[in-house]
Amino acid sequence: MTDRKNSDKKPDSQIIVIFGGRGDLSMRKIVPALFTLWTQGLMPARFAVLATGRSSIDNETYRAEVSSAISSVTKQKNSDLTGEFIRSFYYTALDPADIGDYKPLAMLLEQMREELGIPGNTLFYLSVPPGLYDDIPHNLALCGLNSESDGWKRMIIEKPFGHDYQSAVSLNKLLLENWNESQIYRIDHYLGKETVQNILVTRFSNGIFEPLWNRNYVHHVEITSSESLGVEKRGSYYEETGALRDMVQNHLLHLVGFIAMEPPSSIDSTSIRNELVKVFESLRPISQEDAAKVTIRGQYTGSHVKGELISGYREEEGVDPASMTETFAAMKFYIDNWRWGGVPFYVRTGKRLPTRVTEAVIHFKPTPHYLFSGKSGCEGCNQLIIRIQPDEGILLKFGMKIPGAGFNVRNVNMDFHYSDLADGRIPEAYERLIYDCMNGDSTLYTRSDAVLAAWKFLDPVIQAWKNDHSIPVYGYPAGTWGPETADDLIEEPELTWRYPCKNLADDGIYCEL
Repeated sequence: MTDRKNSDKKPDSQIIVIFGGRGDLSMRKIVPALFTLWTQGLMPARFAVLATGRSSIDNETYRAEVSSAISSVTKQKNSDLTGEFIRSFYYTALDPADIGDYKPLAMLLEQMREELGIPGNTLFYLSVPPGLYDDIPHNLALCGLNSESDGWKRMIIEKPFGHDYQSAVSLNKLLLENWNESQIYRIDHYLGKETVQNILVTRFSNGIFEPLWNRNYVHHVEITSSESLGVEKRGSYYEETGALRDMVQNHLLHLVGFIAMEPPSSIDSTSIRNELVKVFESLRPISQEDAAKVTIRGQYTGSHVKGELISGYREEEGVDPASMTETFAAMKFYIDNWRWGGVPFYVRTGKRLPTRVTEAVIHFKPTPHYLFSGKSGCEGCNQLIIRIQPDEGILLKFGMKIPGAGFNVRNVNMDFHYSDLADGRIPEAYERLIYDCMNGDSTLYTRSDAVLAAWKFLDPVIQAWKNDHSIPVYGYPAGTWGPETADDLIEEPELTWRYPCKNLADDGIYCEL
C-alpha cells in the first residue's frame, strides 16, 4: 500500500483487482499506466493492486515481474521509485471460471482492506480473453463483490464486446443481470487518445469550423487506420475477428461519432454519449444484398518490401491456408440526419499497409466558381486533416498563389503538432482511461446502447461476407495501400483515397513505401 501526496485531484482510496494480471496487456499497458499515474501523483492516497492468474506464485515474485515490466516499457531508471511503487502490488492464484475460487478472493479483499485502511471501493479490470466475460462478472456477483453497500464497485471490460449483434445482445443481458450500467466501463483505448478527444475541442471551441461542419460545405469525410505490421503471432485470434470486427465496429465508428455528433448540451458523460448514440442510430442501414456494392474486403499477400520478403496472411502462424478472413476493410455509408444528409463517409483499415497512421480527413466542397488556374473540382478542395497517430496534430490544406506571373494556384499546408502543447509528452490512452474510471468518469467509455447500435449497423455486412461466396476477398501485396478496387468506392472518378505519410510535415509527398 502506498500513501503519496499531491495537490491534484486524487481518486477515492481503492483496491484494483486485475484478472489476468500476468498477461501481455497487463504488463505492457495497465501496469505502466498505473506507474505513470503514480509518479504524477494521480493515484489514490491509499491504494493496492491485487492481480490474479492461474499459476501459483508469491507476492515478491509478482512484484519482480511488475518491476521488469515497468523498466522495459517506461525505461524507468530510478529503482528506488519503482521499488516504492511495487510494494502496493499483491498476487493470488485464481481460476476465473471456478466459482469456488471467488469466496477466498472476497476474504482476501476484506483482509487487505482492514490491514491497509482502504474502504470497500473496488475496481475490477478484466484483462482476460472475451470467453471469460460471462464467468467473471457472474461469479463476482454470486460472492457479493458487486454490492456497493460498503463502497462503489466498477468493472472495466476490454473489447471485443461480442462478435456480432446477437452475441453482443446476449453479453449485455448477462452483464446487466448482476451489474448496473453505471458500474460497467467498456474500454476502447482509441477514445483515450488525446487527439480523439481534441476533435470535440476543435469543433466546439472554434467559431471558424462548426458553421462549415455540415452537408452544405463538406464534400465527403474519409477515415483511415493503417498498420504496417501483419498479424504477427496472433493469427488464431485474427482468424476469428478480421479487420471489420477488430477496427471498424469500435475504433473507427467512434471516430465517426465524434466527427459527426451534434454539440452536446454540456461536457459530461451522459450528454456526450447521448450524442454519439444518436449518430449510430442515424447510420443508413446496409442490407446484405447491397453489402458488395458499398464494402471492399482484402487480404495481404506475400511481397518484397525494401528487399525483405514479407509472408502473406495465409502463410502466417495459426491461419487457415484457405482463409477468407479480411485483413483490409473499406466501406462507404451515409448518416441520415439534417447535418449530414447526402454526405458520403469513407472508412478503411488494413494490415501490412505502407505505414502506421490513423487520421480523419474533412474534404470541403470546391468553390462554386473556380477563377484560377490549377486543379478544379474537388481535386483542389480544402482539407482539414486530423492526425490521430503518430505525429499527432492537425493540418489544413488551402490554395495559395504561386509566385510569378498569372494566378497559378497550389495547395499549401498549415500544420500544428499536438506535442507543442504537451511539453514533449502526450499521455498514453490507458493512463487517461484508467484514471477516469478510478474517478467514476465514464465519458470516454462505451455505453451499451452505442455498442449494440454499432453492431446492428455492421451485422448485415458481417453476414453477407460470411454467407455470400460471390463477394470476393481481393488480394493486395504487403506494403501497398490495399486492393486497387477500393478506389471504386469513391463516387467521383477523379478522386481516390488519400495516401498519408507517417509525418504530417511530409504531406504532399507520395509515401507508397
